[in-house]
Amino acid sequence: MIVFSTRAKVILRACFAVLFALMVVLPVAVIVLAAFATSWNGVLPSGLTVANVAEALGGDDLASLRVSVETAIIAAVLAVAVGTWAAVAARSAPRPVARTVDVLFHLPVSVPSVVVGLGLLIAFSKPPLLLNGTAALVVLAQTVLVLSFAYSTVSAAVLRLDPEQERVAFSLGASRARVLTRVTLPALRPAIGAAAGLAVALCMGELGATIMVYPASWRTMPISIFTASDRGDLYSAAAGALLLIAVTFVAVTATGVLVRRARTR
Repeated sequence: MIVFSTRAKVILRACFAVLFALMVVLPVAVIVLAAFATSWNGVLPSGLTVANVAEALGGDDLASLRVSVETAIIAAVLAVAVGTWAAVAARSAPRPVARTVDVLFHLPVSVPSVVVGLGLLIAFSKPPLLLNGTAALVVLAQTVLVLSFAYSTVSAAVLRLDPEQERVAFSLGASRARVLTRVTLPALRPAIGAAAGLAVALCMGELGATIMVYPASWRTMPISIFTASDRGDLYSAAAGALLLIAVTFVAVTATGVLVRRARTR
């Protein structure tokens, strides 16, 4: 919607600011305050402490955070690799095949994550491929869940590629593999980086499918937060959530920096 009136612009910006504050700033601010609170009986905490955060930085919570980071990185790499391959391959495929690929890769987001987790749990609970009770099933679950986002991000960029660049490369005698690695993938690098950052962020906060398939030895940070809140330890849960937010922000920022450096080479 295009707004020309100065007054209307001011009103819209004010409405956006209020909504953003209520939906984004306020929840994060509550988490931050709760992470340092000893008790909360009024509008603001009645006592502050760093003990909650200190506890989250050690012991089981720190181990859960490490598991979350490792799982997110592995799942994001797999999802982006498969999603990029599918997006590039579907570009030159017949239209019915491309549509089928598009539907299949968007299928995981059309069902609840709990359903995905339960399906994987049943599918891999018996030989010949027994993954139940292993970290591999957690990685697989998160890969499936973020695969749609990785595919969609790269696929949108593939549609904007200029085919003339590839035709020129072919006319100069370049092989398909060389055109892919020297022309197509470098042009898709921003989209691949965006897909990687989104996949990492989604994996870091994933709970629905993970809680269905995780073994006791591979507990992610969202599960630890859920467990703490379920037993009524809300301040410890808030400290874990604050740590998860910080690490996710750092991971996504680092992904963006790496992509920008790769583009300048």
